[in-house]
Amino acid sequence: MRYDPPRVAGRLLLTPEDKDAPARTRRLRRLGLGERAEPAFDAFADRLAQIAAVPYAMVNFIDENGQFFAGLHTPDGAGTGADSGGRSAVILAADGTEYRFGRHMARDHGFCPHVVVRGKALALEDVRDYPRFAGNPVVDEIGIRSYLGAPLIDHTGTVLGTVCVEDIEPRPWGRAGLDTIKAMAAELVERIELRESGGF
Repeated sequence: MRYDPPRVAGRLLLTPEDKDAPARTRRLRRLGLGERAEPAFDAFADRLAQIAAVPYAMVNFIDENGQFFAGLHTPDGAGTGADSGGRSAVILAADGTEYRFGRHMARDHGFCPHVVVRGKALALEDVRDYPRFAGNPVVDEIGIRSYLGAPLIDHTGTVLGTVCVEDIEPRPWGRAGLDTIKAMAAELVERIELRESGGF
């Protein structure tokens, strides 16, 4: 499939241009990542959610076609486990509205595509405070209010995706939160690179 450039509304770039998407897609395919749910990634997301004390955590690989949550933690466990490739996760917003999403998400949804293009961690204590992010579909359609994510950068310099945590309430992540998400990303990259030598 051909990589589609980001949409622009007025002068606001809704989704960052990702010139590295084709190369990333090739690297993900070589590593066997981003096409199926894996228990090891779900377990990693579970641990990340526990450490950060959040209801939602993901291991997200982003290719030319979209985002794929190879690891997914939700409060009720829906969408996680070895047999969960097609299940959906449920977010219960602060107003009681239920939102459902599966393991796949469009490139213009969420904040991980920004982390991938920037190659840097991103902390949004309240996404509504940032005009660039407040209009994102996951804010209005899913009810996400805070986000913390870090890039997964392998030894080739390729940003494979992200690890991230989210909440439906504003969260003060602080320096400790940033340090934690970066350390978790580094740990997962080490484990991913073992795939090439038959490890992880």
